[in-house]
Amino acid sequence: MSELEQSNQKKSVSSRDNQPQKVEVVVANPSGEAEVNILGELAIFILRVSFSLFMIHHGLEKLQDPEGFAEFVVGKYFPFLPGDPVIWTFAAGVTQILCPIGLAIGVFARISALGLLSTMLFAIYFHLLDTGLEGFPFAVVEQHNYAFELSAIYASISLYFVFAGPGRLSAFKKKNKVTYYPKGE
Repeated sequence: MSELEQSNQKKSVSSRDNQPQKVEVVVANPSGEAEVNILGELAIFILRVSFSLFMIHHGLEKLQDPEGFAEFVVGKYFPFLPGDPVIWTFAAGVTQILCPIGLAIGVFARISALGLLSTMLFAIYFHLLDTGLEGFPFAVVEQHNYAFELSAIYASISLYFVFAGPGRLSAFKKKNKVTYYPKGE
């Protein structure tokens, strides 16, 4: 081998060593089976879409009377929020319309679920300030439901989707592959 060829070979090896190396890790199915639980995935899909439809309804409600919601809810129970309560009403309403769309389709599902979780935490706070715990968990209330109950259920569903993602029946399917570039030493 000529001296020039040896020099070029050393340069190509050293330049390859300086490049970050792509590593793919495939996560195995814990059951060892290649099958997908289609009934479980279908249940997650139905939960995701029905939950999203109900959330859109709540967002539209806020936008139908933003001044009323701003005055009687945001202004009264959230005086610590900076700015005009109407702006916070529109923020909550738009969040409850856009985020359910993303969650239902499965696009940016975890971020969408996080947005919905934040609005539900505010709703729980509002209901607890307004009516308190109402003897939770053992009291039977006159209205048959605790005032914060629906918001707590919605928050729980949102929390599930924040951590679990949208499931396989979504626009961005979950892949059992993680790609990362380890740091060079």
